[in-house]
Amino acid sequence: MEFYYPNLNNDMWRIFGLVFFGDKNYFLREDQKAFQPDKLRDFLTRKGVAIFDTARSIRRLQDNASDKFLEVVEPTNIGELLDQIPLCQAIVTTGQKATDTLRVQFDVEKPKVGHYTEFHYKDRVMRLYRMPSTSRAYPLALEKKAVFYREMFAQLQLIP
Repeated sequence: MEFYYPNLNNDMWRIFGLVFFGDKNYFLREDQKAFQPDKLRDFLTRKGVAIFDTARSIRRLQDNASDKFLEVVEPTNIGELLDQIPLCQAIVTTGQKATDTLRVQFDVEKPKVGHYTEFHYKDRVMRLYRMPSTSRAYPLALEKKAVFYREMFAQLQLIP
């Protein structure tokens, strides 16, 4: 895959388009058959948003995209990443598997979907946000998902 969330059936970049530009198609190519990775990278860099997986290696236990059929073989060392980005103030997960994988590494309560819990990493207070899944299989309309994300980005002062 060229970049994160490349599948047109995933609404991550539509949510970002709605939240930041008022246009769910903002990151789509003109033919609307793919997202624009360079445009996404530039935008994320300007906003200071980093994306990474909570696992470096996984095994699919069934032939589908459901996280409940993923086995984490090698989790990502999130602390190592945080050491490289000292201004990071929050971590966002979009699925239960990612949330659980991350919580194993930190002493953090599981947040409710759409909310956050605080935890300490070394000398900083961090937030763990558990956001609605951007998969279309998650039973919430795109616009309603965008409301949760808009609130989170406002709390993190990435939007007014």
